[in-house]
Amino acid sequence: MAQDLRPQERHMQGGQPQETAAGLAILLLSGTHERAHFAFMMAAAAASLGRSVVLFASNHGCRALRDDWSELDDVGRDAVVRRGGVAGLGELRQSARELGVRLIACEAGLQTEGVETASLVPGVEVAGIATFLQAAGQGQMISL
Repeated sequence: MAQDLRPQERHMQGGQPQETAAGLAILLLSGTHERAHFAFMMAAAAASLGRSVVLFASNHGCRALRDDWSELDDVGRDAVVRRGGVAGLGELRQSARELGVRLIACEAGLQTEGVETASLVPGVEVAGIATFLQAAGQGQMISL
C-alpha cells in the first residue's frame, strides 16, 4: 500500500526512510524591527534545517523587504542586537535569501503603505494572499 508523503517528505538515509519537516510559512504584518528580525531569524534557521520556507510580508511588515529598511519601528535596535553578537536584520535577510527562502510582498499591503515595488530587495515577489496560502500548503504557519 502506498504511503501518503504529505505534509512531510520521506527520503532514504542509510537504507532507512527518514521524514523531513513540513514547510514553514511566516506572515509578517508588524513593522517593528524586533518582529522583522525574528521573522528572518526563523526563516533562515528553518531553511538551514532543510525546510521549505515562505515569508509573506503585508502592511507595515512590507518595509522589512525594502532595500532600505530604516522605516521599521525601533530600527536602532539592530545595533543593539549586533553588539550582543547576534546577526543583524540585513545579515539574516541575506542569509534567508541565500538559503532559498521565498519572499513575497503583499500587493495590497504595498499599496496601503505606499511602498514602491522598485524599492524591494531583488527577488521579492509581489502577490496576494492566495499565492501565500498556496505556497504555505499544509505546512506550519506563524504570524508576527
